[in-house]
Amino acid sequence: MTDANRAAGIAEEMARADSALAASTLLADGGFPSDAVSRLYYSLLFRVRALLLTLGLEPKSNEGALRLLSLHFVKTGRLEPEASHLFSRLMKYREEADYNPSYVFTVDDARRLRDETAALASRIAELIRQSGYEA
Repeated sequence: MTDANRAAGIAEEMARADSALAASTLLADGGFPSDAVSRLYYSLLFRVRALLLTLGLEPKSNEGALRLLSLHFVKTGRLEPEASHLFSRLMKYREEADYNPSYVFTVDDARRLRDETAALASRIAELIRQSGYEA
């Protein structure tokens, strides 16, 4: 992977992440909290994939993204353990939101999770910039 390809991939993932975060906000504000939570997961997934690209890593699965995040950023102290915990929770919540109609999220749940996701998104953007890429 060339540096130009890596930079392009990071930019694409970050654009997708921003779009998913904006969609989550619109969905929560419109009264669709389960859909908002699902989009939050994808917002974080795309940011994690962008961060992993700074190391030339391309996970093959969503679970692989979590493992690589934990191994290369949490265990090394570059991110707090809460980062992988939030990603793991959102992964579970996305499955519940998409496939379990009896699991109910409130608008307050979606907004609280959005705030947590936005805080982690800022930290990920900082790490991407520290690696010499646009975030």
